[in-house]
Amino acid sequence: MDQQYLDGNALAGPLAEIFAADITTADARCGGCGRTGPVATLRVYGRAPGLVARCPGCDEVLLRFVRGPDAAWLDLRGMVHLRIALPS
Repeated sequence: MDQQYLDGNALAGPLAEIFAADITTADARCGGCGRTGPVATLRVYGRAPGLVARCPGCDEVLLRFVRGPDAAWLDLRGMVHLRIALPS
């Protein structure tokens, strides 16, 4: 893929509207190759109607985020799980 991408930190602002925790520090497990790592390490492409985050290991789409004027759509079907650390 020859498109320019940002790292997963580009998702911090948009996802802060939905989640109380900082999702960029959460661990995402790829459904394609099984790689587990922080959301901040994903490759984020923003030329689509929304944001698309891909696995840096196998390029599988893990997350899609589209924001409309009165709603947001979040598709996480490329992830096996999203582990969010919580304070004790």
